[in-house]
Amino acid sequence: MSNNQETVSQNKNNTLVPILIIAGLFFIFGFVTWINGALIPFMKTINELTDAQSYLVASASYISFVVMALPASYIINKIGYKKGMSLGLIIMALGALVFIPAAGARTYWMFLVAIFIQGAGMTLLQTASNPYITILGPMESAAKRIAIMGIANKIAGGLGSVIFGAILLSGMSEVKDQLLVVNDAEKANLLNTMADSVVTPYIAMAVVLFLLGLLIRKAPLPHVEAQPIEVTEEGEKTKSSIFQFPHLWLGVLALFVYVGVEVIAGDTIISYGISLDIPVEQAKFFTLFTLMAMVATYALGVFLIPKYISQAFALKASAVLGIILSFCIVFTTGFTSVLFVASLGIANALVWPAIWPLALTGLGKFTKTASALLIMAISGGAIIPPLYGAIVDGHKEELLAGGVAEVAATAESASFGYWILLPCYIIILYYAFYGHKVGLKKA
Repeated sequence: MSNNQETVSQNKNNTLVPILIIAGLFFIFGFVTWINGALIPFMKTINELTDAQSYLVASASYISFVVMALPASYIINKIGYKKGMSLGLIIMALGALVFIPAAGARTYWMFLVAIFIQGAGMTLLQTASNPYITILGPMESAAKRIAIMGIANKIAGGLGSVIFGAILLSGMSEVKDQLLVVNDAEKANLLNTMADSVVTPYIAMAVVLFLLGLLIRKAPLPHVEAQPIEVTEEGEKTKSSIFQFPHLWLGVLALFVYVGVEVIAGDTIISYGISLDIPVEQAKFFTLFTLMAMVATYALGVFLIPKYISQAFALKASAVLGIILSFCIVFTTGFTSVLFVASLGIANALVWPAIWPLALTGLGKFTKTASALLIMAISGGAIIPPLYGAIVDGHKEELLAGGVAEVAATAESASFGYWILLPCYIIILYYAFYGHKVGLKKA
């Protein structure tokens, strides 16, 4: 065996265990993130909310990425990637415990606080783990490593949505029917009983997260740093500010809209199915459809990138498919339309893995700050889904005022809301073709 082959083999062995450990972390926050699909209709019922209000479940989780990303970057600079991951897990455990008093009080803002605290922990976890896995190996294969993380994340999300869907949504149709005929005292009792169903699973979640937070401190994760910025030619100005990397800021915008469409694809699909008069017993599995579509595409990305296609090409294909599927959702009806929403998982899967290495190219010493900015872009999941909900509510009111029957108005308005996807995918398409090259030196 030649020295080069030995080096490649040794590098692969050195990174295998860290990749598996980080994949385990992606599994964890995938599980926690994607139970929102079940929480949204659950919260809507127990707290008697409108569509727009119910999507604040997603907002509470994702807005924490805006509030906590830069503090998380500061913390990681002080204590390092490994301790940052540990602290993130412990904060997530504390958030899970807040669900207990929230269920007892059946108070929506307390649930939102609990979700926000979990989001803060996930911010710390993601701010540490995403750049870590990006710079753990060669930059040109970073999308491949992140795709592996995506597989772990979305398989966990599928499990989380099915498990919590079974726990929280079972019997919800019967409860809704009963709520129409019972008196106020009986109604309060029914809703309190339903709210209590979150207590046991969230206690279990808190225990697991706390134990993992302690164990990660002992994990064999090597120290890694981003490659330094290339030395500039004589006469050129050196980069002295994060604001001198326009391709990074455009990447932040692309990630912002991407997370919005990813959350819409996963978190609205159950409610969308219910609005189309599909039984809850069937609709509760719809988030799983979206996530499994993502897992299959991630697996394809692991095989294809970078040997057969580049990260930029994967991003271009994803954006074009997203635009096509957006039209398909709006112009079809019933279960066919639901399948097109689930198919967004195919369009979305490789966007995150492709944008990260493209946006971090040439950042050098600014990598940790840049990573925090990219994590802040996850706030797209806090803003775009409620906009979808507001569009749905507004269009439904117009249809009802025009004399359309409520069942038809509910279905049509839920479908109409998906127009919000189109401008988001157009922004991603721009970044794929041009945005990721803005401000970078031509080779």
